[in-house]
Amino acid sequence: MSSEDSFARFVSLACHDLRTPLATVSGFVHTLQQTEELGEPAGRYVGMIQAASEQIAELLEDLGLVARIESGAYEPSVAEADTLELARSAASRLGEKAAATGAGAAVRVDRDPIERALAGLARCVLRHGALERVELTAAGTSVWIEPVTPGAAPIVLGEDIKDLGAAAARRLVEALGGSLELEGQRLQVRLPS
Repeated sequence: MSSEDSFARFVSLACHDLRTPLATVSGFVHTLQQTEELGEPAGRYVGMIQAASEQIAELLEDLGLVARIESGAYEPSVAEADTLELARSAASRLGEKAAATGAGAAVRVDRDPIERALAGLARCVLRHGALERVELTAAGTSVWIEPVTPGAAPIVLGEDIKDLGAAAARRLVEALGGSLELEGQRLQVRLPS
């Protein structure tokens, strides 16, 4: 076994083992949210803990996915999906900070990871571009994300590894046979059809 395979297995094991205590935290947060005795600011703190635990769960999913891709153990569950539906789902993960429009087309992808990847790319554009809103536009088998600022461009493309979501998204898109390309201030995510 090569050191790369060993490291990928180590990362996969760590992701797996971290999910158990995270599930405990998430379970107790849900329980606390249902009690009526919680006042303020405790209610707000519980909401923040819930949001953080969901973010950690997504990061673990991304890290585990990259480990499987890098070790050659990724077996995508490929199914047909519409790019507009994927863009809308990704935008909904970002709330009011994102919107999705366009005319979709059928693509063959691993749906949940691709939705997470598109949301991760959009989140990266927001965070590293210091933006308040991002647009996702379905155009045939591509989803465009904009605006991408010059400072965010190398990060969202995965060339400057400063954002796990974007780096994982690139690896996933390419593992499925798609690509990322920057055209001016627009990121084109080409998905396989």
